[in-house]
Amino acid sequence: MEGKLSSVAKNFTPSPIQELSQLAQRCNAINLAEGFPDFPAPPCIKEAAVSAINNDFNQYRHVQGICDQLALKMKKTHGLDVNPLTDIAICCGQSEAFAAAIFSIINQGDEVLLFDPCYETYEGCITLAGGIPVYVALEPPQWTLDPEKLMRSFTSRTKAIVLNSPHNPTGKVFSRDELEIIAEGCRRWDCVAITDEVYEYITYDNQKHETIAKLPGMQERTIITSSLSKTFSVTGWRIGWAIAPASAASAIQNIHIRITDSAPAPFQEAALTALRSPIEYFETLRGQVYELKRDFCMKLLGSVGFRIQFKPQGSLFLFAELPKDCLLSDVEYVEELIQQAGVVVVPGRGFFHGNESCKYQKRYIRVAFCKSEATLNAAAQKFGELINAKACPKIVY
Repeated sequence: MEGKLSSVAKNFTPSPIQELSQLAQRCNAINLAEGFPDFPAPPCIKEAAVSAINNDFNQYRHVQGICDQLALKMKKTHGLDVNPLTDIAICCGQSEAFAAAIFSIINQGDEVLLFDPCYETYEGCITLAGGIPVYVALEPPQWTLDPEKLMRSFTSRTKAIVLNSPHNPTGKVFSRDELEIIAEGCRRWDCVAITDEVYEYITYDNQKHETIAKLPGMQERTIITSSLSKTFSVTGWRIGWAIAPASAASAIQNIHIRITDSAPAPFQEAALTALRSPIEYFETLRGQVYELKRDFCMKLLGSVGFRIQFKPQGSLFLFAELPKDCLLSDVEYVEELIQQAGVVVVPGRGFFHGNESCKYQKRYIRVAFCKSEATLNAAAQKFGELINAKACPKIVY
């Protein structure tokens, strides 16, 4: 069968992040690699899912109420008028929504700009569609955007730009000034912005997420993708969406139907409960859950010599630079950490796609801190044992 594989299939390799998660399972290691919470989802939405199953919402289904709730949230949060009947497509998670968005607008040879480092899924979707990824490097250690470098990256072949904010893997929240620069490039070159906003509610230190769609002239050229997964600790439910001008939303919906037909029916019903959550839920999630976990992991990694020059402003990840006196590469360090401490993190180089001669690309690891108190304390203990630390910090709630 190998000889029958398509050229696309032959060029795709297993996801390093998922491989590391599977390794963690096989070795009973502590998984700080994959960005899924290992603590329970809110009871009310689990109960809503169980109720939907028991009430036989188990067949193909489109729950229009999700679109209605999203339209209300877009108006309240960003001041955007979204037609819930025409401008929203429900998909199987943000990943499918993003893929369908790419397939809906990218033709063979179209260029798509991405900020580097970036999440691995984007490139695969673009190449599947026949597009050409063009990377614009963010400058470490603050992961700043160079406006001149961005503008030089646009060409007559540029069809779209991908914007992930809050950003995976760095935790950067793009500022209003940076959004204005990106928007100016889109307007000048008549490009579409495709956003990944799955961490929209997970920001820290009074940072606020803004969607680029709210800037002048951008709603009509922006496709927003997001999901329930991170905000409600249900990464396995696969409920996501795309919000876009009607023609793009219709195209995305048509692609979704031909690939997966519908998102899981009982989880769509439960999504209604999730999307109606009071504002206190989101505030607690930020300040009393994830911000504490972020600070704990910063303290932990700092205590063992990691250099954290950029404090995550959002998302669920720390992108930490290896200790200055560490002679190992990121991959070598991760291998040693698994073997000696039983802790799995992600080598940073998998997020970089630009100039491989840049030494810093082999000096970072990504740590997912969206884990339970028990998991994080166990990881702290393992790190402590590895360096013969006298004490390990404990999370205090």
